[in-house]
Amino acid sequence: MGLLPASARTDGGFRVYSEKDFERLTVIKQMKPLGFSLEEMAEILGILSSSDGGSDEEAGRLAEFLEKAVHQRAKMARNLAQADDFIQRLGGQA
Repeated sequence: MGLLPASARTDGGFRVYSEKDFERLTVIKQMKPLGFSLEEMAEILGILSSSDGGSDEEAGRLAEFLEKAVHQRAKMARNLAQADDFIQRLGGQA
């Protein structure tokens, strides 16, 4: 998918991940449940790996992504609370 560029490979063809690769993979795993598209993930990763600290435009984009993440997390929390209520309801019927 292009989010984790190819690193070194063993003679047998297996990927070898560096600590930096592992950190990048961790960020990808954190973004996925929040509903970010592959394009958004690539953009976020690009901004986060920017060596110059990012431009004002990039800071604005990160703020937008942060707002989306907060919104998605709140939505997930509401869904989880509804699921908990339903489970309690079912448990009370047993």
